[in-house]
Amino acid sequence: MAIRLLAGELIDQIAAGEVIERPASAVKELVENALDAGARRIGIDIERGGVGLIRVRDDGAGIPASELPLAIARHATSKIATLDDLEAVGTLGFRGEALPSIGSVAKLRVVSRLAGASQASEITVEGGRTGEVRPAAHPAGTTVEVRDLFYNVPARRKFVRSDATEVGHIQRWVERLALSRPDVAFRLQNGSRTLLDAPALADDEDASSRVDAVLGREFLERALPVRHAAGPVVIEGWIGVPTAARAQPDSQYWFVNGRHVRDRLLMNAVRLGFRDVLYHGRHPAYLLQLTLDPHLVDVNAHPAKLEVRFRDSRQIHDFVFRAVERTLAATRPGPASPAHGATLAPADLRGTDRVPEQAGMPLSFEVAPQLHAGASPWAVAEAISSASATEPLGTAIAQLHGIYILAQNRDGLILVDMHAAHERVLYEAYKGQMAGQVASQALLEPIRISLKPHEADAVIAAGDEWQALGFDIERLAPESVAVRRVPALLGTRTDLAELLGAVARDALAEGGSRHFEEPGFRLLGNLACRSAIHAHRRLTLPEMNALLRQMEATERADQCNHGRPTWTRLTLAELDQLFLRGR
Repeated sequence: MAIRLLAGELIDQIAAGEVIERPASAVKELVENALDAGARRIGIDIERGGVGLIRVRDDGAGIPASELPLAIARHATSKIATLDDLEAVGTLGFRGEALPSIGSVAKLRVVSRLAGASQASEITVEGGRTGEVRPAAHPAGTTVEVRDLFYNVPARRKFVRSDATEVGHIQRWVERLALSRPDVAFRLQNGSRTLLDAPALADDEDASSRVDAVLGREFLERALPVRHAAGPVVIEGWIGVPTAARAQPDSQYWFVNGRHVRDRLLMNAVRLGFRDVLYHGRHPAYLLQLTLDPHLVDVNAHPAKLEVRFRDSRQIHDFVFRAVERTLAATRPGPASPAHGATLAPADLRGTDRVPEQAGMPLSFEVAPQLHAGASPWAVAEAISSASATEPLGTAIAQLHGIYILAQNRDGLILVDMHAAHERVLYEAYKGQMAGQVASQALLEPIRISLKPHEADAVIAAGDEWQALGFDIERLAPESVAVRRVPALLGTRTDLAELLGAVARDALAEGGSRHFEEPGFRLLGNLACRSAIHAHRRLTLPEMNALLRQMEATERADQCNHGRPTWTRLTLAELDQLFLRGR
């Protein structure tokens, strides 16, 4: 076939395929144009999933009658004029492609009126053919009406899904746009049904009101506020607590200078911030806004403007990661209480009947006395009444089935999963050691450990990681290794053979999909999980209280390394309701 120039109509339809993927894409482009025009109220009406009708009305600046033909021409825009403008785009649209792309695959009508003008004007486009500008009746602002989307492109029409599916995509896009601009009123209607009605917020109103209106109160109730700044770069918004993670990444909202994006760098930075508090396969929920100098970000990186490029991507990635990590570090039962309580080391909770005193850290328990089989039946009541319950996790009163710690505080009953809680305490202690000078102790005699050849391979392959943690391990034979030094934190009672074998098996089972991004963190997590107390280990009340106090002083103690909650609370009101008290 000979080389030839394509017809203008075909060029427009090809270009439209990049910009108008589905009805929701058209809605997005039209609403962004309304926002760029300074609209304070935007109404969206759709029919038949947006294929039958998309109508976007705004009260923005409007378009002069003389410029209407230009508005629907390709690469005509009022938002940039030079390359310098392109390098610092401050508007949502700038390419001049939306209206001509829509006009090439639908029946388009644009009606607009400038504020103060005597009348409005309209122009129509059908299948790429432009009509004449005519007078019209319309209030100040603009209405864009799109009918029979893809009517002249049957191949594209076949890929449009059911009305319900397309309405869902449109609603999600309008919600994103509404979240990005709480100062603008949005109303979305599907026929006679209102899908979204979000009034504009005043300048002094909290943006959480818009989040509540769009995403629901539950999102905010299970989210932590984020606010972090470094020079000209600011991140703010909310991240869901780890236990609010979802099976799908359907509650993740990223905005860069008010533009909704699905940027891999930003999404990865958040995921890395959740690395050791999220269960494998779960996705965090968040709504985050990144504000920075437009010169530091390139928004001209994707036809639909969904991705951006940063001038210094590594710094932006680290900035976002640190902001998320620091926010999650505060997820603990309460502030640290360094002046009282006991430090609970790994050895303290394995096979001991008391908590030994550590160097430089004397024990001083303010807890209920230890009860025994021959104690008075009223001893529990006496112990509870004499105990102090001022700490966030209160005072331990019992152990349930060797799995849960029961404690009471001023608000009611606290239940703690002792393995999950101790796992987090150990993991944070290991991380603290790894960040500084690791205290380790040499063994009088090396411990020879028999492993399967592939397990020994895994242990030796992670030699640098083991060494960074305070271990000295060497290969003796294909099926054995020798341990010559161990971290002091492990104590001397650890079953090293069981520990190394379990960690090696965990590493092999994880394969390429590591729960912790850095190998060192993965190893620390496995060590913490394998070293923590397990079910059916009986603890004394002093040991239980020592663990509670350590939880209060440990970052991220609200969940274990895998994202499971470590504790929960039943308030007195909830307990009263269970027993119908007060009725």
